[in-house]
Formats: sequence, C-alpha cells, structure tokens
Amino acid sequence: MVENKHTEGWVWVIVHDQADSGHYLGLHSEENDIDFIPAFISREAADDCYLNLPRQKGHKYEIQAVHIDELTADAKKNGFTVAFVDSNGKIVDRHGETV
Repeated sequence: MVENKHTEGWVWVIVHDQADSGHYLGLHSEENDIDFIPAFISREAADDCYLNLPRQKGHKYEIQAVHIDELTADAKKNGFTVAFVDSNGKIVDRHGETV
C-alpha cells in the first residue's frame, strides 16, 4: 500500500457511514466561514488529526484514499470546499489556494 499518494493525485479523507452508503466527513469553519471536507496528504497526517475532528456518536468512521479530482467534484456538487488541514484540524490550504 502506498502511504503518500498526493504526488499521484491521491489524498486521504475521513469517510463515515450514513444509511447504506459512505459519505465524506464535512465540517464548517467559523474562522474561514466555509463548509469543507478535510483532506490530508498522507495516511499518517489523517491518523494524527482523526481524534481532533468532531464526529457524531453512533457513526463508523474510517480513513480512505480518494483521487483529488473525484473529491473536488463531489465537494463542489454538495456545496463544500476541499481543504487540507493540519494535525489539529486547522485549515492550512484550500485546494488550489493558500489560506
């Protein structure tokens, strides 16, 4: 398994179950006033941040790799921005623009 797929267009996200399908974890940043899907450049970064992100009780969460183009298209279609976050969950980069 490749741990850092970012150079190939792959990023890591947190997916949670909802009914019979999985959905990307979406959050809202009061500081930046945006709805975003947190993305990570490595599995390790996602693991480091996982416990710092808000989650709903009763949902199962897992870290998965997804291609950035697919993630961006899904995010845009649902009114979200893709944002790279640090290990504390703070936005450090929005896909395509520096914060």
